[in-house]
Amino acid sequence: MASSTPVRRAWRALIGLLAITAVLFGVNALGVYAFERSSWLPELALDLQGGTQIILQAQTEDGAQPSDDQMQQAVSIIRQRVDASGIGETDITTQAGNQIVVQLPGQADEETRDRIERSAQMQLRAVLFTSAPSNTFVGEDGEETPYPTPDPTLNATPTPSPTNGSDIAWATDALQAEFLAYDCADDANNPAEEPADQPLITCDADGSAKFLLGPVELDGSAISDATNGINQQNGQWAVNIVFDSAGADTFGDISQRLFNLQPPQNQFAFVLDGEVISAPSMNAVITDGRPQITGNFDQDTSKVLADQLKYGALPLSFEVQSSNSISATLGSQQLTIGLVAGLIGLALVAVYSLTVYRALGSVIIASLAVMAILTYITLCILAWRMGFRLSLAGVAGLIVTIGFTADSFIVYFERIRDELRDGKSITSAVEDGWARAKRTIYISKSINILAAVVLYILADATVKGFAFTLGLTTVIDILIFILFTHPVLQLLARTRFFGGGHRLSGLDPEALGAVYRGRAQFRAPAAAGGRTQAEKRSSRSRGEAAKRQTIAERKLAQQSSDMRSAGEGND
Repeated sequence: MASSTPVRRAWRALIGLLAITAVLFGVNALGVYAFERSSWLPELALDLQGGTQIILQAQTEDGAQPSDDQMQQAVSIIRQRVDASGIGETDITTQAGNQIVVQLPGQADEETRDRIERSAQMQLRAVLFTSAPSNTFVGEDGEETPYPTPDPTLNATPTPSPTNGSDIAWATDALQAEFLAYDCADDANNPAEEPADQPLITCDADGSAKFLLGPVELDGSAISDATNGINQQNGQWAVNIVFDSAGADTFGDISQRLFNLQPPQNQFAFVLDGEVISAPSMNAVITDGRPQITGNFDQDTSKVLADQLKYGALPLSFEVQSSNSISATLGSQQLTIGLVAGLIGLALVAVYSLTVYRALGSVIIASLAVMAILTYITLCILAWRMGFRLSLAGVAGLIVTIGFTADSFIVYFERIRDELRDGKSITSAVEDGWARAKRTIYISKSINILAAVVLYILADATVKGFAFTLGLTTVIDILIFILFTHPVLQLLARTRFFGGGHRLSGLDPEALGAVYRGRAQFRAPAAAGGRTQAEKRSSRSRGEAAKRQTIAERKLAQQSSDMRSAGEGND
């Protein structure tokens, strides 16, 4: 005989849950073995594993103390830079009025350090000359000889006076000699200190080319947004820039000037911390303030450049005062205490479930186990994809969720037992109990999610981990409730042990004082001499069930009673 519809639905739900679990493990395995960016362990936050501390000190042109607004804007931009690198649970604060303390969980890689320490303002300069990074020439004897230090007598004043940032008059004899002798590998070079109204000699970030650039014509504050994406015409990765209104006008004039020039003077350079991060050529006149940079990009390199352009405009320049490793502020001992507390909570829930619901409590334990597996693998994936790191506050959110999850099961099981007390079969009680319990549970979980969202938005960084894990596990709880707990009960209700109402199953109608005794068998009316103990218990159970009725159910029962009374009066 074919399986009933509820059984088919139950198996479909369980297979769907198995497929979701397999996909999650597959995604994380892809991150571990293919991209080598994920792990089979959740990433820990700064308070649990320690990390890296970088202290930046603000530098102003006149040496004055920076304002609070400038420092807070700098903190915001540095936080955006760190977030763009995919690191979560960071701590960025100000101290002493002119310092920013950046604390990162784990050991910061070179790319992350570079993002943070690149703190000078973004500059846009026209390219005057460019060449290979070499500072030597082949002499008459066939040997490579370094270019000499520029002679102090060489002309250093532009003649005639330059008319724009691309004017070759900027390249004086002294500047050309300095350009030839410039060594990109010399650590003594500090082009970031050069005045904005003067030409600049510098190199690109990897030292593969050196540039002679004109004065600054735009700075990073004119860039309102920068993103990476696929160029629809050639299918290659590109960087899309959006200038503000004033920047769009200035850039329109620059593009019109550069478009008519020959290489390399048709190039403009984005300079960050004195280094050229990109020097694209001008292929069109752009008047809408939305240029696009194309080239030999992939997804990662285009995103790095977009982040540098978007977050490169700091209101101050900063100098790295120190960069060192720090120990965990709470450490492994507190993490162990938190995990032990969670295990104790699970053990108490298991003991309570087995004591009150007997074998039915095993469904609660199994549901919590499945929920733990899904939560664990989800945290691993979020660490890879979103940079989420588990803090002690996040661990607290996981522990609190155990109680919320147990509440859902209790509501569901009590609804089922109410249906049994009302004389329904076990299979009917499971379906009707689900129909009545899920509304209550959905409303309760919606409140939890809403509270988590509000807390995540309004709370500071130390509480966000709690709000995030609370919201995440609540969503997973609903998923488990729909795809595991109810389908398992649908199947168990059709087994001999549970469906037959065994006294250890937790669904024994006799123990619950139900009017229903067995399949199609109901208790006979009480004898005139008095009621048996079971009948008294049944009466108490009915009274308890009546107390649990909703207002609508009570009104319906009252109407039915009035109709019966009216019918008896007519008779």
